[in-house]
Amino acid sequence: MKKIIMALLALMLLSQKGITAIRLPNIIGSHMVLQQKSSVKIWGWGSPGEEVKLKSSWDTTTYTATTQSSAKWTMSINTPKAGGPYTITIKGNNEIILEDILIGEVWVCSGQSNMEWSGDQDLVQSKEEAPKATNQNIRLFYVAKATSEFPQENAEGHWMVCSPEQMIHFSAIGYFYGKNLEAALHSPVGLINSNWGGTPAETWTPQEIVMSSPVLSEAAKKQDITPWWSHRVGETYNAMIAPLTNFSIAGVIWYQGESNTNTYYGYEELFTKMIGAWREKWNHNFPFYFVQIAPYNYGNNIIGALLRETQSRAAQYPNTGMVVVSDLVPDTNNIHPMLKKEVASRLANMALNKTYKINDDVVEGPLYKSHQIDKDKISIEFTHTGSGIVCKDKELTNFEIAAADQVFYTAVAKIVGDKIVVSHKNISKPVAVRYAFNNTAIGNVFNKEGLPLNLFRTDNWPVDSSKK
Repeated sequence: MKKIIMALLALMLLSQKGITAIRLPNIIGSHMVLQQKSSVKIWGWGSPGEEVKLKSSWDTTTYTATTQSSAKWTMSINTPKAGGPYTITIKGNNEIILEDILIGEVWVCSGQSNMEWSGDQDLVQSKEEAPKATNQNIRLFYVAKATSEFPQENAEGHWMVCSPEQMIHFSAIGYFYGKNLEAALHSPVGLINSNWGGTPAETWTPQEIVMSSPVLSEAAKKQDITPWWSHRVGETYNAMIAPLTNFSIAGVIWYQGESNTNTYYGYEELFTKMIGAWREKWNHNFPFYFVQIAPYNYGNNIIGALLRETQSRAAQYPNTGMVVVSDLVPDTNNIHPMLKKEVASRLANMALNKTYKINDDVVEGPLYKSHQIDKDKISIEFTHTGSGIVCKDKELTNFEIAAADQVFYTAVAKIVGDKIVVSHKNISKPVAVRYAFNNTAIGNVFNKEGLPLNLFRTDNWPVDSSKK
């Protein structure tokens, strides 16, 4: 209380003299996590020409910056290996002391409702976890929902120490992801929760990216207008991502796509350009791991399968990884599958393998590689088979086969080594095969490590995606 009173008195004196007190964006504050072994930016605002000095408790260096005519100052400071807690003292016309700072790994958790889902939405896994969620090594920053026509420099929110009271409101996937990383890395983890249920990817993408593409700009016009979430191009990026881009991070996890199923044809371009734009703004080619949308009953068409297909192609974009969750769906009439803990585990295993290089486990399920036609049969080869391909039921299901007439029939499928061979008694000259290529299919093919085979098709024939 004494510190608060002294700070208020100091601000009153400064205002009487016409001098602006130095201040910081909300993302820089007590209880935050700074990215370890990095040159991280610290920035804020003050009086033009004001000298700002910074000292941290982890070294003896004094960093200095001068406030520009725009009233903004910025400096880069070096962080040590994971540890803490530390303090940072910033002095200008006034003094700010940041306390309980940890050094570790910082991840942004973003997307729409499946990333946002928490105990607030009656998620059982979050409610069961909450009583044991006290963890000084996990810090949470929840970016408040906001939109803006132009990129902003500050976002509403503040850093919190992970506790049952805070965790229950936080992204379940984000929390369980951070918990897994903290346990495996023995390092503090900072999680920045920036998501909004229902939002299409266009609103998370800088406006100039979308409007410079005829396909993307036209698709953006087809987004549904609702009172529940932002749909305008770039406006959640401006308010909820742009203010973070000076803050050093290890990477991003993302779960979104359901709101883009009607314009699936542009999603690969949109999504990869969004990733590229974020990396450019952060000036960092960070890893970007995302969740493929789950099987769901979108109606009498296959827009869900088509969107998952475009996500699969987007996973070829550099330094990305896609988690398939087609087996974690108890109810295909619920667009919000409840098994978030398992989704987070797969994301964390991917990061521990690809980013941190401490996990040698197979972290991806089988993916279609190639096929060969031999008389009346098609033999299919896969990548990421791990210790081998298995079927979790008595018979392989969800395989379809077609001749040149493009009429698909349910195929007889058998595992032969690490390949799958499909056929149909009425097709003597097959030309194409599909697997789980519809909205609600839950396949039963896995590698022995327990990760599901992703949907695929070997044809590029036109597909009826109209609403019926």
